Amino acid sequence: MKTEESFFSTLRNAGIAPTDSEELRLQKSLLIFATGLISFASMLWLFIYAQLGPQFSSTVPFIFQFLLIGNLAIYLKTLNFDAFRLIQLSIFLFLPFVAQWSMGNFITASGVSLWGLLAPVGAVLFIGPRESAAWFFAYLFFTALSGGFDYYLADSVISNQPRIPTQTTIFFFALNFAAVSTIVYLLLRYSATEKQRAQASLEETFRMLQIEQDRSERLLLNILPGAIAERLKNSNQTIADGFADVTVMFVDIVNFTKVAEGLTPQQVFTMLNKIFSSFDELAEKYGMEKIKTIGDAYMVAGGLDSDRSDYSDAIVDMAVEMRDLLHRDFNVNQMHLEVRIGIGTGPVVAGVVGKKKFIYDLWGDTVNIASRITSEGVPGMVQVDEATYRRLQERFDFHAPQTIYLKGKGNMIVYRLIGRKTANTGSIV
Repeated sequence: MKTEESFFSTLRNAGIAPTDSEELRLQKSLLIFATGLISFASMLWLFIYAQLGPQFSSTVPFIFQFLLIGNLAIYLKTLNFDAFRLIQLSIFLFLPFVAQWSMGNFITASGVSLWGLLAPVGAVLFIGPRESAAWFFAYLFFTALSGGFDYYLADSVISNQPRIPTQTTIFFFALNFAAVSTIVYLLLRYSATEKQRAQASLEETFRMLQIEQDRSERLLLNILPGAIAERLKNSNQTIADGFADVTVMFVDIVNFTKVAEGLTPQQVFTMLNKIFSSFDELAEKYGMEKIKTIGDAYMVAGGLDSDRSDYSDAIVDMAVEMRDLLHRDFNVNQMHLEVRIGIGTGPVVAGVVGKKKFIYDLWGDTVNIASRITSEGVPGMVQVDEATYRRLQERFDFHAPQTIYLKGKGNMIVYRLIGRKTANTGSIV
């Protein structure tokens, strides 16, 4: 059984090249299937006719079989599908009319020329609807030609043919109609089944591609802001935007280098991954845009999109929750690490750097100030520049201003956050 299945599978896929389109694969498979069907049906027809009907020359049916199988063998050797298709369709069309002419007329041959209809039907399936028109007109021409011969030569042809019982003639009329109808049905059914299978395969491929596309989209959105990712996909132009007002925050882990000296690389990675993953969740919660991590430092910004206008408030709330998270959740902060946090507000330039392994980054004086405020900060404290303080002073409490020296900037006034003011008393939280 397996050997038979393997044989039919091999024959079904014979002549199909890996580079063939799905349409061409179907055409090749259909034509080989049609060749097998017609060969089997014509042999069965010949056997039944020999049992029930008068004896006549079997030369034409055997030539029909020889041409069909011979052309198939040549195709399997040369793989010239165009020639194979043209010759098979010509055999389908012409030989049934030759058989009818050799047997007499429509009546005595029981309409055997109907088999020629398989040529235009096959042309629709094996070539295409437009190209099949010529084959259909050829079929009509031969049918009209046979009808003309029968009309004008009916008496002389009938007188020279042996008497065929009416029952036999009717039986073979029904047989020819049934055989041709069955072959047409099987070909159409086979074509529809294969197209459904190809469609299912295409849909599965599309589904897998959609999954991969979604995965790629998520990966891209993990690297870039959504609007920037969309612009990058739709344009090859350099992406660099100026923003007049952005709040930038740096978070720096205190004494990280010293702590990491006694740990394995895997332990260092696990520690940083837990802390920064919790920071990522907070950035998403507050609608802030994570920019990057730099060693043991974490950078986030607000105001790069129009999702919320109170981004300065949100980024300070986020800073407080980040600090408090490390103080209370020792599953995340197993080493009991402290952080310095610095926040600056002002204009920045944002864009995508490079064409490979690119990143979305921020530049400008605001970024430098936030970074240096962080490095000069006190562990466990949130330190902001003067621009941020002026924006938040009505809703947050701060310690008295302090002057610190920043490399490259000189003396600068900074404010250390205490917390949000209460709604009723304005007291410290």
